[in-house]
Amino acid sequence: MIRVAVVDDQDLVRAGFILLLGSAPGIEVVGEANDGIEAISICRRTTPDVVVMDVRMPHLDGLSATRTILADPSCADTRIIVLTTFDEDELVMEALRSGASGFLLKDTRPAQLLDAIEVVAAGEALLHPRVTRRLIEQLVAHPEPRLIPDDRLTDRERDVLLAVARGLSNQEIAAELYLGYGTVKTHVSTLLTKLSYRDRAQLVMYAYEAGYTSPGDS
Repeated sequence: MIRVAVVDDQDLVRAGFILLLGSAPGIEVVGEANDGIEAISICRRTTPDVVVMDVRMPHLDGLSATRTILADPSCADTRIIVLTTFDEDELVMEALRSGASGFLLKDTRPAQLLDAIEVVAAGEALLHPRVTRRLIEQLVAHPEPRLIPDDRLTDRERDVLLAVARGLSNQEIAAELYLGYGTVKTHVSTLLTKLSYRDRAQLVMYAYEAGYTSPGDS
């Protein structure tokens, strides 16, 4: 059973999410909040597996709440899906750096939201393709200070990192690099450990900011 908390300041939107998730097999809604302060309290009290988090909310926004929740040892296993609209690209970048694992647009279909929760709960990261494209555009237009590439990475780990940055799944990476699926999972896990990141979303960010890849690479 995947335990989920829903955070959104619009009562109707929040109720809709709760109704959808509550009717889905394998998902249990363990809490709801209408701002970031309540979200932190709910997470500390219920330690959900996944939080569906709005960005723009009163009192404390979703990104500040995300940073606080993920920095709390009691929420070490909690993963956060950020809901964004098309005009919040800079907030998506900040959310990536804050440790969020999933990014969905608010016009996402119900089935996609349910799939996203399962993916993130399983330890993967999920970025909506349109969000990823806009994210890369923003990285080019407003680049952060360049990170130093990590010289501890092996050539094969760099190959896997490049494939992750292109949005390929483990299965697709295995086929492209002629590796076993388990071997790819091991490489991804090693990358996360070496770079001290939580998930693939942050690997994507690192690959661009350290210059391993650039927009237009394929």
